[in-house]
Amino acid sequence: MLVEAAASEPAAGRSFAGSASCRECHPKFYELWATSFHGLALQPWSAALAATLPAQTNEIRAGEFSFHADPARGLVEERGPRGVSRYPIQQATGGKNVYYFLTELERGWLQVLPVAYDARRGEWFDTTASALRHFADHPDAALYWKERPLTFNTSCHSCHVSQLAKNYDPASDSYRTTWAEPGINCETCHGPSAEHTRLFRALGTNPPPADALREPRLIVTRALSTAQRNDMCSPCHAKMTPLTDAFNPGDRYFDHFDLATLENRDFYPDGRDLGENYTLTQWRLSRCAQSGQLDCVHCHTSSGRYRFHAPETANQACLPCHSDRVEHAAAHTHHPAGSPGNRCIACHLPTTEFARMRRSDHSMRPPAPAATLAFASPNACNLCHTNETAHWADQRVREWRRRDYQKPLLERASLLAAARRGEWRRLPEILSWLREAGAEEIWTTSLVRALEACPQEEKWPVLRQLAGHLSPLVRGAVAEHLGRRLDRENLELLLKLAADDYRLPRVRAANALAPVREEELPPSQRAAVRAALAELENSWRARPDDIASRFNLGNFHLARGQARAALAEFQMAGRLDPTSFQPWVHSSLAHNALGENEPAEADLRRALRLAPTNAAIHLNLGLLLAEMRRPGEAEAAFRAALKADPALAQAAFNLGVLLAEKNPEECLRWCGQAARGEPGEPRYAYTLAFFQQRQGKLHEAVGTLQELIGREPAHPDAYLLLGRLYEGQGKPDQALAVYRRAARNLKLPEGLRAQFAARAGSKD
Repeated sequence: MLVEAAASEPAAGRSFAGSASCRECHPKFYELWATSFHGLALQPWSAALAATLPAQTNEIRAGEFSFHADPARGLVEERGPRGVSRYPIQQATGGKNVYYFLTELERGWLQVLPVAYDARRGEWFDTTASALRHFADHPDAALYWKERPLTFNTSCHSCHVSQLAKNYDPASDSYRTTWAEPGINCETCHGPSAEHTRLFRALGTNPPPADALREPRLIVTRALSTAQRNDMCSPCHAKMTPLTDAFNPGDRYFDHFDLATLENRDFYPDGRDLGENYTLTQWRLSRCAQSGQLDCVHCHTSSGRYRFHAPETANQACLPCHSDRVEHAAAHTHHPAGSPGNRCIACHLPTTEFARMRRSDHSMRPPAPAATLAFASPNACNLCHTNETAHWADQRVREWRRRDYQKPLLERASLLAAARRGEWRRLPEILSWLREAGAEEIWTTSLVRALEACPQEEKWPVLRQLAGHLSPLVRGAVAEHLGRRLDRENLELLLKLAADDYRLPRVRAANALAPVREEELPPSQRAAVRAALAELENSWRARPDDIASRFNLGNFHLARGQARAALAEFQMAGRLDPTSFQPWVHSSLAHNALGENEPAEADLRRALRLAPTNAAIHLNLGLLLAEMRRPGEAEAAFRAALKADPALAQAAFNLGVLLAEKNPEECLRWCGQAARGEPGEPRYAYTLAFFQQRQGKLHEAVGTLQELIGREPAHPDAYLLLGRLYEGQGKPDQALAVYRRAARNLKLPEGLRAQFAARAGSKD
């Protein structure tokens, strides 16, 4: 059930007084706030609002349903196979571009209704269909409006109401959500104001004494640093992942949130918006923001209004830093004075649209029509000159600017595009760029994250170097990546990152270290790791209604050897999203860890019903069936996995091993495919060599092992098998050379080196 708490009551035990208490001394600011889009971020449905909206005359259909909004009666009607259902409109959000409407369903779910109103175009439209991204290779599918991603309690509340308490009950999957005020109130930025209000009412003097102004008992944003003011705005203007639910004005952003970067498909490879990204990622690309001198309230009031709407003051937004260009704007812009194209923001903050929401590109980069030609991203020139081509625009900017300012952008965007596609032939260029990137944050993080799919060994030294990057965002991405390979060097860096000054790298390092037992850690670092693990677990428990949090918590427990606790989290994630197959795949892993293979198989069969062509499900089913000694069914599952994903090396490897006795030639074919497809997994090449020598293909086995040792010099079994192969061929000198090479290899443990030295000595 949804309840609006009385504004005069403390929220969650804190001394909040409500925005109405500010009106007494700050009437001008109160009125500006109350009528702003911040103040109206959520508003109760009212007759006054209904009167501003026309009746819906167009038909809106989604599959077997049709929807009709009737603002005069304050409801939305759904017609479908089961008849007609009517849902009262209870809340409205937005209004600058679009109004979305909310209704309360059973168990306190506040759901976004299936029709919305475009305030700029004056028309009703389908809520979910408007937000689809039409990727050529993987188009979005529209959701039914009652699905969890459109549950306002889960996804949207924290940026639309003030002093929120979800009061979520996992047992019944229900909410008793409360908030102090709809909209973003004064105390969201200034903190609890009850003590401030009591102080100044008690003083009753005008002007107040100096000591009261020095200690006003609330947060004065002027006293915050530029970084603190920007971080204060960031949580609601970022595509982010929360780490806590405890952010307060003055806190550091990366102590409470992670941030989406450009490897995400909601961005074009050059960093322009494709989906909805809420400003912060692009803002942190801006050199103006990176200077540390610019904050959000330079251009925007605290209520969110833009300060420089008037044509005569439009370019003052760029003062005082760019006074020469502002003074000679027409010469810089190549557009006549007074024209829209002569405004700085026309080129440096172009406005695009997604899901009918208009947003400005806050990277403040100049137009890059060459990127439009390369990546189909929007550019400022053609957003205005819609009758011209990107070739025309590219020619113009190259005539105007002798320096090829587009070249660096195209280079790094092409590297990111290649990494997204898995084109690792360009890995040397990517690594070279990362070595030379310096303090750059967003592109570095994007490439680090994109490289997670890269199997090649040469990435690791560069990633380790980036563990000391200035940005906590980069360090967090590196920590997450290092966790994919817990060798000695990565482990040492992860232990340092677990004690990082920022929470983001700490919790990412903790997640990477989850499989490591405490007794395996240096005693001096156990306390820091233990604290980071606690922070990590708390970050997921802060959002008990979030599917990803439950899923990640399950993986955390599984890595810690707590299979029963993991099982509970995976099953809860599956209940939260009945359309998702991933929780059931991981639930099967937890069952398997508990020795419960029949329930594990049932979970995988359930996952297959949800995603019948998913390669990973077939692979896991094959592994389980092989363990259950059902080889025929396992073979069929591995073949299904390879049909779904012919490049899946793990499926090829396991199918090859399974066929070793039944079909030796096919065994070699699949093992060879696995070794070639994932050269960073040494056991694939070693197994191939093992079966090659078993089948008498000794020359091929020697070649496979030599290549493996060259690529993985710390693989002791490869040395041993190669030496034995040479001995079996009557080549003692070659065998001796292999054993001596292993004995000198400092990457092997001392005990193994001694064994190889002894073996070499016995051959002398």
